[in-house]
Amino acid sequence: MPQNSSRQFKTLIVAGLFLFAAGCLLLIPFPGHKFLMVFRCFGLLMLAAAGLRNRTLTFWIFFAMLAGLELGLDAPALAVQLRMLSDIFLRLIKVIVAPLILGTLVTGIAGHGDLRKVGRIGWKSLLYFEAITTVALFLGVAAINLTKAGEGLALPASASAQLVPDGAPLHWADFIVHIFPENIVKSVAENQILQVAVFAILFAIALTRVPELVQKPILNFAESLTQVMFRFTNLVMYFAPVGVGAAMAYTVGHMGIAVLLPLSKLLFTAYGALITFLLFVLLPVAVFARIPLKRFLAAVAEPATIAFATSTSEAALPRAMECMEAFGVPRRIVAFVIPAGYSFNLDGSTLYLALASIFVAQAAGIHMTWPQQLLMVLTLMLTSKGIAGVPRATLLVLLASAATFQLPTEPIFVILGVDALIDMARTSVNVIGNCLASAVIAQWENELVVPNRE
Repeated sequence: MPQNSSRQFKTLIVAGLFLFAAGCLLLIPFPGHKFLMVFRCFGLLMLAAAGLRNRTLTFWIFFAMLAGLELGLDAPALAVQLRMLSDIFLRLIKVIVAPLILGTLVTGIAGHGDLRKVGRIGWKSLLYFEAITTVALFLGVAAINLTKAGEGLALPASASAQLVPDGAPLHWADFIVHIFPENIVKSVAENQILQVAVFAILFAIALTRVPELVQKPILNFAESLTQVMFRFTNLVMYFAPVGVGAAMAYTVGHMGIAVLLPLSKLLFTAYGALITFLLFVLLPVAVFARIPLKRFLAAVAEPATIAFATSTSEAALPRAMECMEAFGVPRRIVAFVIPAGYSFNLDGSTLYLALASIFVAQAAGIHMTWPQQLLMVLTLMLTSKGIAGVPRATLLVLLASAATFQLPTEPIFVILGVDALIDMARTSVNVIGNCLASAVIAQWENELVVPNRE
């Protein structure tokens, strides 16, 4: 973008956001005043003009969120009718989950050949991935229990009654039996993500134990399925601005502006937890592994920025691999650790999944004991695998977790309003975490090339 055009874009963004925010904040001392609607609408027009100069999906999702907020404020009756559009978006997202998890897990595990040949790098990587993602999950649970962001969200009684499934609580023995599929077609049809994940893992392990002549066609099919589902998701994401805007409009029109308070709490809780994870988990890991911090930060700056702007780890993967190889990580380690990390080391996404799952329970007025929260964390350790590269794919696992633990989906519907903002941060953390993982494994193998140690 030319310098003058870039300056005009930034000016329109700042001015548009200022006018829209002013029009919203002045509702507190001047509720119901129509002149404030002029402020907000003029701000939206400036943001739309900026969007025409820099057409990105992330921007238009953000714009749609604000437009939905405006519609919910000024035309609540119309806004409530738009739920159909958001329902369509959710249905399109949910249809992706089973084939995507199946394809990514099979290619992620079996794509490296015989498991015995993966060797030290393989088990060290998996050990590191599980340790870090477990810390991320527990940090997410701790953050949402500390802020209790969901407790202020008042859901309509009728909606909660319709969406909370009836039946006895899920016991440990029933849960363990339930995760093993008896019919994979049935599991896919019913969107039983745990069963699909278990089947994919066992299938991938079995695939590594057959001759290459037999293995290759199936592995190629799994890889093709994964790539097709990525493209399928990209198509669905073109509808995301409409779905997110409709979700925000329905949320505000149906529940009122007060619903934004717990959503802002969720937003700040998520950002605070992600920043805490970077400073108090990844930074100490880098220091302990003797990773040169300045060079590492310079190396990950570009892929992390790409991830933040696009909200998809897949967009940043090629540049991340290139930057880490230039940083000093051997190509063979980069080629294994970073792609594997995109299925097994989703630090930002796993943290948010734990946080959002408890938020859903809090919003629904469901008290989850610590053993129940621990069970949910253990479940998310499995179901969070294989969702990188897809914008807002955490919604897939969140919906699956809600079904598994008999939680309502209404709060998830509400989360859609701010999910785009949170997704940018958690995707960046995913990329930074995977880049650090490759450097740590290289250092663990004494193969990290560092020209000037700090």
